[in-house]
Amino acid sequence: MAIHLILSIILFGLTLCFEPSNSVENGSTGSKKMVPVGVILDQDSGVGKMGKSYIAMAVSDFYARYADYKTRLNPAAMKNSVKDPVVAASAALELMKNERVQILIGPQTSEEAKFAINLGNKAQIPIISISAPSPSLSPNQNPFFIRACQGDYSQIKPLTSIFQTFGWRQAIVIYEDTEFGNGLIPYLTDSLQQIETRVLYRSPISPSSTRLNISKELENIKAMDTKVILVHMTALLGSQLFVLAKHAGMISEGYVWIVTTELSTLLGLDPLEKKVIDSMHGVLGVRAYVPNTKTLQDFKTRWNLKRINLFGLWAYDTIWALAKAVELISHESSNASTQSVSSRNSTTTGKVFGLIVSESGKGLLQKLQSTRLEGLSGQFRLIRRQLKVEKYEIINFRGSKSGESETVIGYWMPKKGISADLVENGKVANSSSLEELKQRIIWPGNHHPQVPPKGWVIPAPGKKLRIGVPQTTAGFREFLNIKWDPETFKVTNISGFSYDVFMAALDQLPFKVPHEFFADENNATYDDLLYQIKLQ
Repeated sequence: MAIHLILSIILFGLTLCFEPSNSVENGSTGSKKMVPVGVILDQDSGVGKMGKSYIAMAVSDFYARYADYKTRLNPAAMKNSVKDPVVAASAALELMKNERVQILIGPQTSEEAKFAINLGNKAQIPIISISAPSPSLSPNQNPFFIRACQGDYSQIKPLTSIFQTFGWRQAIVIYEDTEFGNGLIPYLTDSLQQIETRVLYRSPISPSSTRLNISKELENIKAMDTKVILVHMTALLGSQLFVLAKHAGMISEGYVWIVTTELSTLLGLDPLEKKVIDSMHGVLGVRAYVPNTKTLQDFKTRWNLKRINLFGLWAYDTIWALAKAVELISHESSNASTQSVSSRNSTTTGKVFGLIVSESGKGLLQKLQSTRLEGLSGQFRLIRRQLKVEKYEIINFRGSKSGESETVIGYWMPKKGISADLVENGKVANSSSLEELKQRIIWPGNHHPQVPPKGWVIPAPGKKLRIGVPQTTAGFREFLNIKWDPETFKVTNISGFSYDVFMAALDQLPFKVPHEFFADENNATYDDLLYQIKLQ
């Protein structure tokens, strides 16, 4: 990440040195027509730092390849949102009014982007998000909003497929009480109900919650019988949650933890503290699949990158698509003998907050929507002004001791479902592939992969089902063979056909039954043992 920041500073420094601000609106550097691009990111966050760096790398790489282009994007107009929607809205207004940007990338979060999108609709300036996935921000309802990243709604089918694969019928959802968190939950709940999985409890947690408040809520959830917990949070709040959950003894055998794409993607952004990595041991997650192409490998080598991040790749691909669209509209403007895209045509009608409505915004929006390219993240293709993401990978967090904090254990594809490997040519994953996937998973508490957690436990805190067995089994011991502690009468070892049948019956139950075997101290018969049930 330090390398990213240094490169970013150098590249943006060069931009400012060789592309003076008085040439941004109508001027040019040599024969290049400069197109001002506004950027709003939280530059103190991992996503913000990474986004700024990848945008700079994209501008450098693109114009190194297309040196003959007559236009050039200039993303020097950059503002810091400092995690504040009001600051982000003010920055968007300033960039549109004073910097007269042609395009705005950002703001970073769904909550920050909401007002900027409204301004973009009024000024007819494309607002491009690389990190605001909430379904509440709909491109269908906002004609100048483009989501150049995965929308949260697209991850619902991969998530519900996991529930179907393991047969979990109940779930608890913990989510961030923000625009980002609240936007997905109604759709997720409805989709789970369609596969007959009930969300028994919803737990909204505010980013301003104290550790004590989060711990109290976790203790409340711990007392419930449902042990399948789905978490939809950003990395900052999610990291706190899992550390506290481990401290509460909830990252343990019997539990199932699943995280949505935001956590799965952002947790790989920066090296995490060891305690955060260890607290997520056994957690499952879904994340958009990125093909490991030669282009991506060359990019990593060229910029000396050890780690990459999906949000950064989306930012990079967005700049490439935008640069192509700007060049295309510039050619059309030249052929029609009109002003170029770098000269912002305007009208005095429809002024809102002092904004001048752009006349080039519609043309630029249309060109961007029709732009296709093979990017670093895969195919860049906008469907109804939203990036199309189809393939997902299923990851399993492994903790710090494994050497790698996460492992890809399978994939999800539309109409093909979940499989251990990528399934191509229209084939549906078969049962052997699903069994192979199950064998790869490590569950919380190092639970044996051949027996996935039931996800539901009989609510009897501190108690186990007491099962009586006779002390002596004269005759055919292959039916039942027992050893016990003569002082406690607890069974230390038990085997045989009757035992195997009983355990198989327990395994078929949709919930886990904590239990203990006891030998009767009076050397009772089976009839005596049955009477003990009446005596409780």
